[in-house]
Amino acid sequence: MISRFVFALLVVTLLLSACNLTTTADILPSDSTITITDTTGHAIILDNLPERIVIAGSATVMVQDTIYLFPEAPERVVALENRKQSAYTFLPLVDPFLDDKDMLEINAGPEQIVALQPDLVILKNFMAEKLGNPLAELGIPVIYLNLETPEIYYQDIVVLGQVFGNPERALEIVDFYQSRVSAIEDAMSDLGEENKPDVLVLEYSEKGGDVAFQVPPTSWLQTILVQTAGGKPIWTEAVNGGGWTIITIEQIAAWDPDQIFVIDYSGSAAQVVERLISQPIWSNLKAVKNGQIYAFAFDFYSWDQPDTRWILGLQWMATKIQPQRATEVDILGEINDFYSHLYRIEPAILENEIMPKLTGDIP
Repeated sequence: MISRFVFALLVVTLLLSACNLTTTADILPSDSTITITDTTGHAIILDNLPERIVIAGSATVMVQDTIYLFPEAPERVVALENRKQSAYTFLPLVDPFLDDKDMLEINAGPEQIVALQPDLVILKNFMAEKLGNPLAELGIPVIYLNLETPEIYYQDIVVLGQVFGNPERALEIVDFYQSRVSAIEDAMSDLGEENKPDVLVLEYSEKGGDVAFQVPPTSWLQTILVQTAGGKPIWTEAVNGGGWTIITIEQIAAWDPDQIFVIDYSGSAAQVVERLISQPIWSNLKAVKNGQIYAFAFDFYSWDQPDTRWILGLQWMATKIQPQRATEVDILGEINDFYSHLYRIEPAILENEIMPKLTGDIP
């Protein structure tokens, strides 16, 4: 009978082949070097599995949370950047060695990183020119994570399975995500366009007293979540460029969507929604009249971004966008499964340290 390890290895090998990554020989322990090719096509050669990993650059929250899906991460990650969405918000629950790690300055340069003598530096893909290339010129191996769509996310997980020498764990993680995405896709499979509500996702920000509303690009995860959860993203024709696009309240009123999801990365989306619906121009919107303006779900971070929690964001959105088709989704149960299976968090910690942090329109 084929062993679980061999079966896992075969599946991961298929993923690697489909992604034009590396071969089975790069995963198996051997006396030869290890070649790892990330999803950007960038390849590195290592003599051994890296023991001193540094996480640096922008968007470190997305990178670090993904890396910590692997049980080897606490011992092998030796330094990371403490950015706006702080490492100290969530990682203390999953890394008992966090206080012993070096915390890099924000936008740390190559010299500061090299001084840590890393075996490997992991960056978000858009940091290649600014930080990755200079590090490579100094002889420091670098790999990049993309994480921006579900399919690329699975591929990035496979790459990390190589980094940690743990392809079985990579397979378990990919299966966790894919099984839940498939359940939502199956529930929406025969949904006609006429039964999909017009959905607007808004990111709210307030700087220096100036309020701004922004919508994401068509290719970003927020748009994909709406589409997968059975909605029609109403804003796509208004976006320009590769980042968030500012829109006016007049444009929001002209769209008059069936549903509105409000994101606030500071964690105050519920309070933002309360203020908005008290204003006359908002109270006249269809979504507000029908009670379908929602504060986006949030625990340590908002569930809309390409962080590990995007799967919870998808499941939660499905219960709002297509509640009759998402009756099998028990979001509180999924939160428990997410933290226990992916991060190995004990029930008492989940109950005392995580559940109290839930905000947004979560039952």
